[in-house]
Amino acid sequence: MSEKRYFRQQNPFIVPTTDGKLIEEHIGYASTGTGEYSVAHMVAPPQWSEPHQRPEFDEVTIVVRGRKRFEIDGDVVELGAGESLLIKAGARVRYSNPFDAECEYWSVCVPAFSPATVNREEEQA
Repeated sequence: MSEKRYFRQQNPFIVPTTDGKLIEEHIGYASTGTGEYSVAHMVAPPQWSEPHQRPEFDEVTIVVRGRKRFEIDGDVVELGAGESLLIKAGARVRYSNPFDAECEYWSVCVPAFSPATVNREEEQA
């Protein structure tokens, strides 16, 4: 019998964080060793943000609940539940949830998210 042509993820990799954000990688380097793409479920707490970055991968964000702010090459975009956004590789982007409620969303990266290719900037004091 041949190998199955599907994979059922029942135990996503929980990425350790120090900022209160939940990251559950369902498919990607950390969870399945997949480098072609990654899929992660996330919940960003109120008033959360991270430094600017210039990823070497395309990223699609789909907001399920709450709102999320994106600063992309000088533009500001805010998404609400049911909306999605594609950010192309090489864009300078900063993700945040400056609102008073959690933001739940899914992220798909092509190729897969990697700390080595996200290119986060140092935070300004």
